[in-house]
Parts: sequence; structure tokens; C-alpha cells
Amino acid sequence: MSEITVSVIIACAGSFSRMNGLNKQLFELDGIPVAVRSMLAFEQLEEVAEIIVTTRECDIDEYRLLAEKYDITKLKAVVSGGETRQQSIFNAYKEVSKETRYVAVHDGARPLVSPKIIKQCIRDASIFGGAVLGVPVKDTIKNVDDGLITDTPDRRKLYITQTPQIFRKDIYVKGINFANDNMLDFTDDCQLAEAVGAKVAMTESNYSNIKITTPEDIAIAEILLKSVKGNA
Repeated sequence: MSEITVSVIIACAGSFSRMNGLNKQLFELDGIPVAVRSMLAFEQLEEVAEIIVTTRECDIDEYRLLAEKYDITKLKAVVSGGETRQQSIFNAYKEVSKETRYVAVHDGARPLVSPKIIKQCIRDASIFGGAVLGVPVKDTIKNVDDGLITDTPDRRKLYITQTPQIFRKDIYVKGINFANDNMLDFTDDCQLAEAVGAKVAMTESNYSNIKITTPEDIAIAEILLKSVKGNA
């Protein structure tokens, strides 16, 4: 797999409206900031050539300092985010090297992602052109319209989508151009690939790859981290 070069974009520019003002990306889990844990997961992979972080303008220097402190040698740039997640990712993409073959996008607020599972996602992307992490839904899902249930989708076909989401560079560029040309703003990068008809594999992940969105998620992440350390 050494011939596969991956540029990783880590999204850390979101608002903290559901975190009571707490910057979830910089909150420390067992002494290490959440976003740093995300960066470290990619830092150790030989397939990864560079890491680009997109964050709030006021936090750019902080991320550079953290990269030095935690010896994240693959950090290429820290850029200012945009008004939406997609705009933030597109800003970061401008820093991706020409030699890159694959682009991976990861939520900085997913600090417990497994390097082993990331490697599998890279392998799947190299076969199909794109791959995203996900897990089967555990609950029965209902379609609802105007407060009334209209349908019950087959749970066996439903997955909760996670990150990273990894795509061959040419596919990702097509998706960016399509979104810009049609003034579309997607909530995840897989939609970019879907919009241009690309095949995207679902790489099965694990339920510990949670996204920290609310204060309760921090408590869950701390428990999961202790569990992982206890089994190491």
C-alpha cells in the first residue's frame, strides 16, 4: 500500500452551539485534545502523506502549536474555515498536493477512530474509487411526514455514516466542481461522489468511532477510551 498517497483534511471549524460554548476540538481526553487524537490516528499511517486542518481563524495558531507539541510531523497547513462544513473543506482542499492520489476527510471531533479501520477504508477506496466508514443502525427507523409515519425502511440496508470518507482525487475534484457549478452545499463528502455517479464502498467501522457533539458525548468518549486502554 506504500504507493498510495493520501492527503487528510480534518474538519475542526464547526460551531459549538450544542457544547454550551465549550470548544470540543480542544477539550482534553486523558490529557490529549480531541482534535490532536484525530490527527495522531493518521500521523502513524504510512499511506498518509500530509494532514490539513480547517478551523476557526482564531484557533489557527493554537493548532500549529499543538502539532509541534505532539510531534505531528505530517501537518502541512492550518486554514480558516468557511460558513458551512463544505466551504471549510473546500478551503482546505486548496492546500492538497498535486501528487496526492486520494483525499480523506475526517471530523476532528471523532478522536477514537481506529488506525486499523482507516487502513481498511483506504484499501476499499483504492478498489472502488471511494469508501466511507459506517456501522449498521441498531434501531428501527421510521419515515415521518407532518408528524405521521409514512414508511419503515429495511433496517438491514441502513448504516450510520462516519468519517473518514476517502475518495480518489479525480472523483473528489469532479464532486467539488459539480457542487460549485450547481450551487449545492452537502452535509458530507460522500454526497459529492454520489452526485457524480461514483461508486462508494461502505467500510464497516465500530460504534466507538463516535462524534463528539454534546457534553454527554465527552463522558461517553472518556468511558470508551478507558475501555480501549484497559484492553490494550
